[in-house]
Amino acid sequence: MKKYILLLCTLVSLETYAQDFERWFSDSTLRLDYVFAGDVNEQQIYVDQLSKSARWFGRKHRLSELPLAGNGQITVCDKATGTVIYRHSFSTLFQEWLSTEEAKQTRKSFENVFLVPYPKQPISILVELRDYHNQVTASLTHTVDPKDILIRKMERKENAPYVTLQQAADTTCCIHIAYVAEGYTQEQMNLYLDDCRVAMEALFEHEPFKALRNRFNVIALLSPSHDTDVSQPGEGIWRNTALGSHFDTFYSRRYLTTLRLKQLHDWLACTPYEHIIILANTAHYGGGGIYNSYNLSYTRGKHFRPVVVHEFGHSFGGLGDEYPYGDNDPMYFADTEPWEPNLTTTTRKPAKWQNLIDTGKAGLVEGGGYLSKGVWRGQEDCRMRTNEFPVFCPVCQQSLTRLIDFYTVP
Repeated sequence: MKKYILLLCTLVSLETYAQDFERWFSDSTLRLDYVFAGDVNEQQIYVDQLSKSARWFGRKHRLSELPLAGNGQITVCDKATGTVIYRHSFSTLFQEWLSTEEAKQTRKSFENVFLVPYPKQPISILVELRDYHNQVTASLTHTVDPKDILIRKMERKENAPYVTLQQAADTTCCIHIAYVAEGYTQEQMNLYLDDCRVAMEALFEHEPFKALRNRFNVIALLSPSHDTDVSQPGEGIWRNTALGSHFDTFYSRRYLTTLRLKQLHDWLACTPYEHIIILANTAHYGGGGIYNSYNLSYTRGKHFRPVVVHEFGHSFGGLGDEYPYGDNDPMYFADTEPWEPNLTTTTRKPAKWQNLIDTGKAGLVEGGGYLSKGVWRGQEDCRMRTNEFPVFCPVCQQSLTRLIDFYTVP
């Protein structure tokens, strides 16, 4: 496999070649729809559909670098030369589901959608899924010809306008956030916009977002639902909403997600978006955040503000949960250093955040990643540990700052 990847993509170019966006890409977006399927023993990746939409709202610099390792990666190569011209990372509900009891008995499929800049010439795309030991468990390589007549042209939804909540100082080099309404009827759109503003201000009260606020462009998509509130399968309640989201994901009462990622991106087509925050019009406590996929939060409760910020720590920052859950179904192991920047499985020096330890701003506190032993965090408490703690710890702040710089500093 490693030899094959080296033949496919000249990985040396990651360090030696400074990509020129205009050389390889047009100012458009290639949407890649995949199906990830299988069970705990075997996983597969299938191409579902390719689409094109106007404008590219992602980064135009550091194209061949990864923001974080993630649980999966996409590598885009120029077909003719093998040059790596774009890379990105992600996590998915499918990979999380593989750790459940259901995945030991049943084969299932999950929708996944990724965005890459639209190429000028044919490209090869390598998609890889990795397990909790950072081993590749499934991969797919396929070719995309930008002139392919079967690439669907995306159009804006006429019934889904958007409102700009904040314009970045430089909209050509910024981080685009889009709020999406879930469980709000057409008559509740003003309530939704108020909730968007509450969520936005909650985020920008936290460092480093507060100091770097002008690097974010924020919109609110008005995506009305037929029904108000969202589905609660545990109560036998199913509602007709814009994204079909529901609690009881993987039979966890508070885990609120949507499996309809194609529908989500259809709503957002041709709008300025990169990172997604879904607000659910429900009083039932819960939420969920998947790295470089979306953040989903309840809104009608006292913990709305800390939850939406916490979940953005997952979906944007790739931060891991810093609390224990009773040591069941471990996701972190002594032989593998977590890719999440705020967790570590070793106390050896230099530590992951040694610079903060040396200056007395952080340490190594055992417990995190749902485990009471064998995983360490940077401080006793943090926004990624409890709703009551008002700030991100220095380790999380440092990693978030680095990520914001990655996206916005050429």
